[in-house]
Amino acid sequence: MTNDTLEDLESFRLRARSWLAENMDKMPETVGPWMPQDEDGMRARELQRKLHDGGFAGICFPREYGGQGLPRAYQQVFTEESIPYEMPFTLNVPSLSILAPTLLDFGTEEQKQRYLPPLIRGDEIWVQFLSEPTGGSDLAGLLTRATRDGDLYLLNGSKIWSSGAYRADYALCLARTNWQVPKHRGLTMFIVKIHQPAIEVQQIKMVNGVNEFCQEFFDNVPLPLDHVLGQVDDGWTVATRLLFHERDAVGGGSPYTSGIGPGSRQAPKDDLIDLARLTGQADDPHVRQLVAESRTGMVVQRQLIDRVTQGLETGHFQGPAGSLPRLYAAVNSERQTDIGLEIAGSLGGAWVGDTMAGLYGQRFLFRQGGSLGGGSNEMQRNIISERILGMPREYAADRDKPFEEVRHNTMPTRRT
Repeated sequence: MTNDTLEDLESFRLRARSWLAENMDKMPETVGPWMPQDEDGMRARELQRKLHDGGFAGICFPREYGGQGLPRAYQQVFTEESIPYEMPFTLNVPSLSILAPTLLDFGTEEQKQRYLPPLIRGDEIWVQFLSEPTGGSDLAGLLTRATRDGDLYLLNGSKIWSSGAYRADYALCLARTNWQVPKHRGLTMFIVKIHQPAIEVQQIKMVNGVNEFCQEFFDNVPLPLDHVLGQVDDGWTVATRLLFHERDAVGGGSPYTSGIGPGSRQAPKDDLIDLARLTGQADDPHVRQLVAESRTGMVVQRQLIDRVTQGLETGHFQGPAGSLPRLYAAVNSERQTDIGLEIAGSLGGAWVGDTMAGLYGQRFLFRQGGSLGGGSNEMQRNIISERILGMPREYAADRDKPFEEVRHNTMPTRRT
């Protein structure tokens, strides 16, 4: 599609508005627990397929891989128009906004033709296998290994905190393929089919009662050579780009999502006004100031996303600048949650059913989650200080040492 044939933005907006009104259901006024369950994953697949059939899926993905091949501005317009409607939010992170762009960046032509179209249609859900039980925030110090065995790699080890792995079809898994080089240089990224006999997926019950997080155990999982994404032993390059897309998604700047959810950091916060009315505090000066603070934080965040996005597109900023909206989004999300809980008061501390006040109580239980996705806040501050401000790097005792010479934990065994 050339500039001469590109639909003008206002015509696209009107067409999207009309299509959404005719084809998509409105979001329910009462929003239940925000963490997705299995039925939400099934519903998300259905909704994504509707978007695909209507010509509104993968708006910024190339047409040759099932997308619409349109500039970022068209996705922004569609997102604005879709806010009142039920959308496939469960697929946004990590399938559409993190893993699909990584496949687009590093996949062979065969890999992109095989995996991107069904992903954009909603036929397949993807997750990321990165974190490990003993690794903390040191992703490059991972112990899961992939050993070459003829025309295969055999994968052994364990991953954890894999959101929605129990309902997903594929994963991008970072594993160690070379122990004789420093830790960042001996990693490889693999495409892994999740549900097969050599993989056990265990769900983890969280404090809010949801079993969304998972731990996986690998026991000689056979991986064909064409399941390598990027180059063997250069998986850190792929992981670095994946984390860039994750920071972009968590910070609210990804152009690859299908709408934004009611709990999104970009979504309007009118529910705080409703909450103030529900609790009889709409005229309270302090509560009104809290609502104003919330609105101000969201305006600043949207402006920061636009500024950094423009800077990255023009080359004024380099990739590490993605940590700026990511860090602000996490800090702002924590403050938004605190404000909601303060307005909800005791109704947010103990609730029955899916009440608006109870929703903020549930969000508070997961308050710190936004400080970890895409790398912790501390890691973002390190990136900003070292790679943007040019400050000295932190000392690392294992820098430039072969990983087999570095002291590390052992891989945990599976639970029974």
